[in-house]
Amino acid sequence: MSEPVRFTFLGGLGEIGRNCACVEVAGRILLLDVGLMFPELDMLGVDLVLPDFTYLRDNAERVDGAIITHGHEDHMGGLGYLLREMSFPIYGSELTLGLARNRIEEAGLLDRTELIPVFDGERRRIGPCDVEFIPVTHSVPHGFATAFHTPQGTILHSGDFKLDLTPVDGRLTDLGRIGALASGDGVRLLLSDSTNAEEPGYAHSETSIGGVLHELFHQHQGRRIVIACFASHIHRVQQIADAALAFGRKVATLGMSMKKNVRLARDMGLLRIPDHALVDIDDVRDLPPGQVCVISTGSQGEPMSALALMAQRNNRWLEIKTDDTVILSSHPIPGNEMNVSKVIDGLVRLGAEVVHSGVADVHASGHAKQEELKTLLSIVRPDWFVPVHGEYRHMVAHAKLARSMGVVEAAHVLVCTDGDQLVLDDDGLRVDATVPAGYLYVDGIIGDVGHGVLRDRRVLAEEGVVVVVVTVDVATGAILTGPEVITRGWVYAPEAEPLLAECSEEVRQAVKESFVEGGTDIEALQKVVRRAAGRFVNESTKRRPMIVPVVMEA
Repeated sequence: MSEPVRFTFLGGLGEIGRNCACVEVAGRILLLDVGLMFPELDMLGVDLVLPDFTYLRDNAERVDGAIITHGHEDHMGGLGYLLREMSFPIYGSELTLGLARNRIEEAGLLDRTELIPVFDGERRRIGPCDVEFIPVTHSVPHGFATAFHTPQGTILHSGDFKLDLTPVDGRLTDLGRIGALASGDGVRLLLSDSTNAEEPGYAHSETSIGGVLHELFHQHQGRRIVIACFASHIHRVQQIADAALAFGRKVATLGMSMKKNVRLARDMGLLRIPDHALVDIDDVRDLPPGQVCVISTGSQGEPMSALALMAQRNNRWLEIKTDDTVILSSHPIPGNEMNVSKVIDGLVRLGAEVVHSGVADVHASGHAKQEELKTLLSIVRPDWFVPVHGEYRHMVAHAKLARSMGVVEAAHVLVCTDGDQLVLDDDGLRVDATVPAGYLYVDGIIGDVGHGVLRDRRVLAEEGVVVVVVTVDVATGAILTGPEVITRGWVYAPEAEPLLAECSEEVRQAVKESFVEGGTDIEALQKVVRRAAGRFVNESTKRRPMIVPVVMEA
């Protein structure tokens, strides 16, 4: 009887982001990605969202390392937080590790890890785990699918991928090697990217964007061009630079991550922009508009990004003018639509012409669509299949796709969620347990602000706050000062003095009655004040602001 293998999902199954999973072989743990997620609109004040690391903290001594499949924040952005709590080596392509190093170095945690590069087709033993790194195409260069050769057979994780037959760098998804795995001992379990499982057809090749960009540069000759894209999208940056050079423009980068990533990719030979074509952002104001191309961060409308600050006329390096064309070479991540729309609106108000994915094909997805997903399934023909990476509806659509093809038995297709722990043994695959896998909210440098804090912030945002201050003499049962009613967001105090006076009187009577009944405990008096003020506020205005009682003893 072969030793069972466990696969634990800590994030990425039910949302776009927070991708993190554990592979357990012979009692040792290997992490697969440690990502983050950007906050949704109702996560007030939250900067980012991480996986719940409780399971990893509880089993830290069993962790042999982390594999990072590619250099996107939703797969590696959590490293700078997890490394504060535990130490482990990190495996990935040279580019992925270079991008990760920037983040880890910013957090001052490079001494907590060792960055170990792996290469296309390499097979490496990490602890008791035999891991193979298979090239795949994606929107960031040098991504990997990962094959785990285990006592229970081969487990193949696709990583983020698409089947781009004409990639910018010529590095194809290695379907030959995947086919060899399938036709050899076979693939026991396939876990595959579900992001575009609802989308029919094929994802456009990244090289198709080059022609669109070239045409846009032709149409906007004489105008300054600002293009926003992901800083990690080195292939897109290359095509933007190629179009700029074709029309005699100089290229400048804007945004710290864009500047760092362009420097890194050029040093590694992954980005070909000649020295004479690059200028500092400080120098673009001295060049004619038709000779300038600025490649900027902020394509997702992030509030403090370079592009968002431009839209608010707040960017210290660049001021948008009426002879500018701004191109958003991206598509909004689910949840970011409103932020992107706000930035576009701000740019248009400043007189710029804005081109985005809604009006031109300026973006190609890095994720496989239905026909590509079906191609992978038909090649792998796994014994078991689990859709991963996406919102729940994406994974259900992917599962339906697999069942419809008949390459996997319907009963062997499992749709899982964050926290599920799968066991693969001689009897098959099943969900054996669940582990903590909720959201860990980060606000500033403080982790886990908690659901209670978010709930309070929503109440404050929607209903406001009422503070009632009263000073009492417990010995005599007398009210010495107050009650004073202070409010923000409930009513506008200068225009509602009679209402505040009524509220004060209601609280005064409630406190007096409490004294008559013998209630002199400060904590009990606070409850009386909260109850009386809350009742009055609700009955008089039908609102439910936060009530904060402050009872002081003289």
